[in-house]
This record gives sequence, C-alpha cells and structure tokens, in this order.
Amino acid sequence: MLRALLALLLLATPAAAAEVKLATWNIAWLTTRAAGDPDLPRDVASRGREDLQRLRGYAARLAADVIALQEVDGPEAAALVLDPAQWRFFFPEERDIQRSAIAVRRNLPARQNPDLAELDLRAGARFSLRRGVDVTVGEGSRALRVLSVHLNAGCREPDDQGRECESLTRQAEVIAGWIGARHRAGEAFAIAGDFNRRFDRDPAILPALERAAPLARATAGRSNPCWGGRPFIDHILLGGAAREWLVPNSLRVLVYAEREPEWRARLSDHCPVSVMLDIR
Repeated sequence: MLRALLALLLLATPAAAAEVKLATWNIAWLTTRAAGDPDLPRDVASRGREDLQRLRGYAARLAADVIALQEVDGPEAAALVLDPAQWRFFFPEERDIQRSAIAVRRNLPARQNPDLAELDLRAGARFSLRRGVDVTVGEGSRALRVLSVHLNAGCREPDDQGRECESLTRQAEVIAGWIGARHRAGEAFAIAGDFNRRFDRDPAILPALERAAPLARATAGRSNPCWGGRPFIDHILLGGAAREWLVPNSLRVLVYAEREPEWRARLSDHCPVSVMLDIR
C-alpha cells in the first residue's frame, strides 16, 4: 500500500509535467578557494559577495529545472549560486577544479550514472581534461538521460588543426560511443555543455556525433548574443525521443545586464543557454 502511494506521489510531481527547462551554464572558475591558491591560475580572482549575489539573481531568473554546469569546483562551490535546499548536485569522481556537473531540482527524480571518464584524455595530469557527468532525470517513458560536458579548448574553428584538434576529435569519438549506446537502448537523451567548438560549417566534430544517431541541435543557425555576439560554443544536442520534445523557438540566452569588461571575470564569460522540452 505504501509503495503504491509513493508511486502516485511521484506521478504527481513535475517529473510527469509537460514541460522541463534544460539549461547549460559555464560559470567560469566558480570555486570556494581563495585567490592565490596554488591550484588556481594566477589570473583567477576570487568573487566577492556582490558578484555571487548577482550570479544567484541570474540563476533565479534562469528558472531552469535541470542545469548542465561547467567549471564548478564541487558541491560547495555550486551552493554559492544555487540553493542546495532546492537543488541536487551531481559531480564526477574526480578532484579537478574545473569540473562539469548537473544540477536537478529536488522535486524531480534523478539518479547518477557512471561518469564518462574516457573524456579525460589526460587523467591525473596537472592540466587534465574533464570527465562527462551522466544523470537520468525522470522515470519510465519520460526519463531523459543528460550528459554534461566541457571539451578540450583550442579547436573552435572549422579549419583549425593541431594537437588540440586531435584531442577534440578523440573526445568526439568517446561521445559518439555514448550516443550510440543511448540510441541502441532507445533512450531519450541530451548532451549539454561547453563544446569549445563552433558547429556551423563544422566538417569534423559535429558530423562524428551525428553519425552515431540523429540529433537535434538547439543552437543551429543561431548566434550567441552573450557579451556582444559571437558563434555558439555552448550547445544543447538532443537525441532519441528528446528530438521531438524540443519546443520550437524555445532557445534562450540569459544575457547579463552588466556591460563593462570587468564583469566578464566577475560573472562569467559564458551566459546561460536554455531550451524547453515538452516531455510527452
């Protein structure tokens, strides 16, 4: 009897609601460590109380249900911006400062899957890369498998070449393997994060992912208005049933009101990017 009652309560939560807001946000070296910490680059400054207050305000305005986070130094750092009474934080099993993570509203069922550890091509190195964080949000036919990623920098343009592009290509192969597994399992999935790659006219990385399974890219054909406008490197890719869940024209970028250059470091050089999913 108790089990049946719990099942009914879960069905009554927003996990069964029609729309879920999925976002990605690179918060740029969000950490509880003080400036000068030997594990931080010398040019990374600590955020002050006002900076964090403004970031919390933007998080409230974002009003997302699920956020793929990047460059966050653990749950304590995430709690500086997102209220842990309202959010559950899922972090990878690594100690890097620039970690990817996923934050999920506490009223949504969620469970963490094994990290996509293979994305860290230099595990244990001083400047290692980042694992992917894999979380299933919701249950049954409404479940969405979400992967948060922060890929290797230095290969943004279609004609870039060199070691960084070789690393990015290897990471794309790892993600393609994850996509293929989700496709074979018949799962709805999303990959969200900082890909460090401009996908329009991309001859290599995006096609490698699309060969694994059909994908819908929310940022396709759009430019990012963050900090004056530029091509997107933060993307949300949807596969399986999630391609049909994407609400048309729901892509949004929460642009900061602050315009002075100093705020790029005090807030973030990335703005939150979001879409609405109508989960049928």
